[in-house]
Amino acid sequence: MLPLWKKNFICILVLAVLTASCRKEVEVGPPPEPAPSPKKPVLPPKELAQLGFTIQVGAFSVVGNAIRLTNSLNRQDLNAYYFVHESGLYKVGFGDFLTKQEAREKAESLAASGVIEEFYIVSPADYSVAKRVSLGEAYLRDEIVSTARSFIGVPYSWGGTSPQQGFDCSGLTMAVYKLNGLKLPRSSKDQFAVGTAISRSQLSTGDLVFFATAQGNKITHVGIYTGNGQFIHAPGKDKRIRIDSLSNGYFKSHFMGARTYLE
Repeated sequence: MLPLWKKNFICILVLAVLTASCRKEVEVGPPPEPAPSPKKPVLPPKELAQLGFTIQVGAFSVVGNAIRLTNSLNRQDLNAYYFVHESGLYKVGFGDFLTKQEAREKAESLAASGVIEEFYIVSPADYSVAKRVSLGEAYLRDEIVSTARSFIGVPYSWGGTSPQQGFDCSGLTMAVYKLNGLKLPRSSKDQFAVGTAISRSQLSTGDLVFFATAQGNKITHVGIYTGNGQFIHAPGKDKRIRIDSLSNGYFKSHFMGARTYLE
């Protein structure tokens, strides 16, 4: 007969074996893969808003008369611009209205106060940007350059503004874009800020090129790229609009970048 301590030892051993045999085997797999980091959203290209209804006035044979009317309207915060009409006369455009009725009421109010005389309401459908869907982006770019070329030889001046702020040159680019139905800001600094940055090798007709013509890297000048390394710009206050080359030593050394708004 086994001693009591041996019986207890055997019972404990049997119990341990039975317990071990009842445990389920746990399979250990590879560690879970880390969750993929979220992709950065692809931002859409920056596009300019399109103009609503605008007002055109005047039919001047002397550009100085168009300049005076433009300055008069701008003193009323109407953001006016003058341009060469296809008739060869100078006209003035201004405004951005949601409806034709709003534009007409504003024009009639200005006429009643003697600021303007006859006027014409331009519909958003009349601008070349409205035809981009059917005629393509190349059409719009060509129209922008064609509009810019119509200014060559014209003195461009914004009374009371400073050339150091780029208003003479940016007044030209703003007018050209607005005449094609796109709301480009007025100063060269703001025009630089709202566009999509592109390299010089990516330039297409109708894009804008920017320069720092004062000390430092501040944007102070802008022109419209016409292709073949050339651009149209207003060189300075009371100077005539002309074509220059990006390869020109002065402009090459002061070039700050290019922007597109038509992607």
